Amino acid sequence: MHSFSEQCLDMARSMLGHNIDSIQPNGTVLPVPGEQSRPDEPGHVAFALGEFYRSTGETTLDGHDIIDLAARCITAQMFTEPAAENGLAYAALGLLAFGPSKDRNPVWERLVDETKERIEKQLLHRSDYDNHWQAFNIAKAVTRFSIGLSKKDETSRLIERMVDRVGQTSSTGFFDDSTSGIGGNFNLYGVMTFVFVRSALQLHANSGVRDRKLPTLRTYAEKYIKMMPDLVRADGLGWAFGRAAGAYGQMHCISLILQGLRDGWIPDDQKAKYFDMLRRLFMFFFETYLDQEHGFLDLRDDERTAYEAHTTRMANFDAARYLCQWSRLAKTVQMPPGQPKIEAPRTSGRFVIFDKSSRKEQGVFLYRDGQSGLHAQIPLISCGGHLTSDALPFPHCPGVFDWPNNVYLPIMMPELTFGDKVTIPAFYGKNCVTGLGLRNSFYFRYEQPELITTSEEILKGLGSVKVQWNFSGNQISCEFAYTVKQQVTLDKFRYVLAIAAPHSQYRVGGSLALGTEGHRCTVPKDDFQAAWAETEVVTNDPTYRTNYGKIHYIQHLVRDHPLIMRPGQIYRLAVNFDPDVAKIDS
Repeated sequence: MHSFSEQCLDMARSMLGHNIDSIQPNGTVLPVPGEQSRPDEPGHVAFALGEFYRSTGETTLDGHDIIDLAARCITAQMFTEPAAENGLAYAALGLLAFGPSKDRNPVWERLVDETKERIEKQLLHRSDYDNHWQAFNIAKAVTRFSIGLSKKDETSRLIERMVDRVGQTSSTGFFDDSTSGIGGNFNLYGVMTFVFVRSALQLHANSGVRDRKLPTLRTYAEKYIKMMPDLVRADGLGWAFGRAAGAYGQMHCISLILQGLRDGWIPDDQKAKYFDMLRRLFMFFFETYLDQEHGFLDLRDDERTAYEAHTTRMANFDAARYLCQWSRLAKTVQMPPGQPKIEAPRTSGRFVIFDKSSRKEQGVFLYRDGQSGLHAQIPLISCGGHLTSDALPFPHCPGVFDWPNNVYLPIMMPELTFGDKVTIPAFYGKNCVTGLGLRNSFYFRYEQPELITTSEEILKGLGSVKVQWNFSGNQISCEFAYTVKQQVTLDKFRYVLAIAAPHSQYRVGGSLALGTEGHRCTVPKDDFQAAWAETEVVTNDPTYRTNYGKIHYIQHLVRDHPLIMRPGQIYRLAVNFDPDVAKIDS
């Protein structure tokens, strides 16, 4: 793994070299053209510089004084108003990365007394969160004890409080990032939370605290690690649904697996499989997001976009930080001797339960066709108040079944409008069942006893829907069966398909794409009597981009005049797909 370690460090050096000039004399960060800076960016920069120092011991980079730049960024973050708690946590760990003792910390020595007082004030401020921001509280606790600002170490108590809340919101121990509404926003931030807390513990001055809390973290992080074999696609695509996927969907998964290998959380007989996964995840990250000519991370261009809250600068410094961590982790991980025996791709279907209670059931259905390589992730989760297509329950399979990033469209699911209430069969289910059908096919079905709106408001007494997805090879079919409890007027119905193309430059050879025959979509049953509208060409519309390429066409199945729905009658929509699955050239 030493060559991988050196490669990671070379990439980190290149990324930092291309972005270090953006650090202003006052410690703020100059955004790339067309973007706005985030208030927590100086903290992200400080942590990246700290990890680079930990990995190399170097205090200069391309003629820049890293110690001075880190001091400037930490100062800027501490005086940001209003305080950005996430930025404070990153800045705190960045400071700690230069050394756990104030007396021997070169950055601390560069700080003026006013900044030191401000750090004490900011880090001693206690807060409490129900979402992934609680990880930032843990990082602050680690720093204030390790650096000597507090004699009381609250790290253990805060970790226990965080995992207690995991137990309250998930019956199976997954991280719910919701703070209000229906709950169950199980997304990539769950992976990020455990990765970030583990990184913070690694910097803790008292290794005994780290050793005591690792079994607690393992209990929950292991659940995500065990998902990875069914989640990671053959071409290396990692976490692909929910907000902040894309480049971070690769980076967080790589970090989690490397940490698991380092801590001995992955059994010896599974290590070859996870090493192969790491290789694929890294190559997808490298070829999809790295400008290999210049050596920096490229998130946005005319063909693709990223989670709107993530700036290009932040992603570059985060990637540099992760690469430095991967470089160190790779040195501690022992590759099994000999050529790894990798299993041939097989057809599989699995429903990972995130939460199961009398109120709601949520999870993700993972399907893979061994022959065509089709690999779909169907999340049945809350959007957490950020309604976009990213977290809706349809087969997420970039290249074959795509969706626009950061905007909402009812992709591959019916949207029924009753007056001012817009409903979709998303966010939650009941009686979630998966199993084997005829001829080695798989099915995934769930019910919604009460319809739910796009704002995640359950409509009592209006109606219900039953949903079934069927998978046989690369063929996918779905059926939605609606019933109403009283006569009601349906004002509008629509169902949407998006057709995208892989990025013209940033793409992995052998990755999935749609062939010339397209989705080969048929609608054998439509009791809503909708009609296909003229195909909407959106090639030149910057709104319709994905994390991976450009959406060119939107197809709408629409009924735009009223339909009186009567109780006792079942209204079905059945749609079949036989996509022409192709592999793109490198």
